[in-house]
Order: sequence, then C-alpha cells, then structure tokens
Amino acid sequence: MSDSDYIRGRAHVLGDNINTDDIVPGRYLNTADPVELEKHLFEDFDPELGRRLGAGDIIVAGANFGCGSSREHAPQALKQRGIACVIAGSFARIFYRNSYNIGLLIVECPGAADLARDGETVTVDIEAGQVAFSGSGATLTARPVPPFMREILAAGGLIPYVAARLRATPGGESQG
Repeated sequence: MSDSDYIRGRAHVLGDNINTDDIVPGRYLNTADPVELEKHLFEDFDPELGRRLGAGDIIVAGANFGCGSSREHAPQALKQRGIACVIAGSFARIFYRNSYNIGLLIVECPGAADLARDGETVTVDIEAGQVAFSGSGATLTARPVPPFMREILAAGGLIPYVAARLRATPGGESQG
C-alpha cells in the first residue's frame, strides 16, 4: 500500500445536517470561481471555522453532510481551501457525487463525529476503509471508496478522468 492510500490531517468536528448554505452562503452563488467561493467558507455558520481551516485539514461531521441545495459551490470551495477529506456519518447524495466529480475525497463513517476531537490527527486508510483518531486511539470502519471512485479522485475529478480515458482510446474518440 502506498502513502497515497492514506490521508492524515487535523480534525475540525461538526454536527449533523450541515447544509450547502452553511458551507458557502447562497448569496455568493453569483460566481463559480473557487478562489472567491473559498473566501466565504462557513461565513454565516461559524466564521472562526472558516478562518481556521487549512490545507490538509479534515472535516469530520455527523449525518447528512451537504444537504440542501444541489450545487457544486460547496465542495468546490472546500477543495480550493485544500481540505484533504470530509468524513461524515452520511452525505446528501448530490453532495457526494459532486464531491467526487470535482476530485474531493469524502468518506462515510458513522460515529466518527462522536469520537473525533477538534485538532487531533485523523488518519484515513482509503483502501481498507478505516478511520483512526489520535486522541482516543480508536479506529472505525468506514465505507471503503470503490475503485472506480478512487480512479476519478486520482485523475483530479470526473472531467480529467473522462478526458484521460478518451485520450487512451484509439483515435481519441468515444467508442459509444
């Protein structure tokens, strides 16, 4: 197993039902610029959280993360900030798909928000589906990231994944 199979980062713990407006307030939807969106992360929900989040950090949340409006702005802003991973008990389905489409790792792990503590190191073994917490020493079993989704992540998202597949196809065209 390679180092790319593991993600380690500083935890920021949130509760249940964090919606897309909590992540990026709706008044900023007049832009799709990830650099601009990232400036407003958690602005209304918890402005201090938005300022504390750094590249390589991990958000650990409860159930139904990313609920609400079905837009890519929220995962784009998280990815732009450099969030290494979002771990949650469950995700809104459209947020789940949007995250993988843009190359943001998300991991479903019920109970993670109950064990995690702000600031501790969280380690995710992507292939095995394990999440370890430095504070308690506990390890939880997460839903493993399917190989196909790992390929999309490795490519940087769905568009680069498809582009690479098309380039690898004889003649560079879709065979469908």
